[in-house]
Amino acid sequence: MINYQDYIPIEPGKRSGQACIRGMRITVYDVLSYLAAGMTTEEVLDDFPGLTREDILACLAYAADAKKKKSTVA
Repeated sequence: MINYQDYIPIEPGKRSGQACIRGMRITVYDVLSYLAAGMTTEEVLDDFPGLTREDILACLAYAADAKKKKSTVA
């Protein structure tokens, strides 16, 4: 599994502290929303040339980890 923390730092002053990808202003939520709306990985990469396949995998790993943490707290 990819270590999402290498790709997704949390910066309090950027995008209201939302998880953004590698210093960009593209949030994990943005990427996941595009994928959930039916865009393919290739379409997302075409629309955002600064993104890499690893960035998208990091977003998925981040979401999986967040869900896991939420499930263990509940």
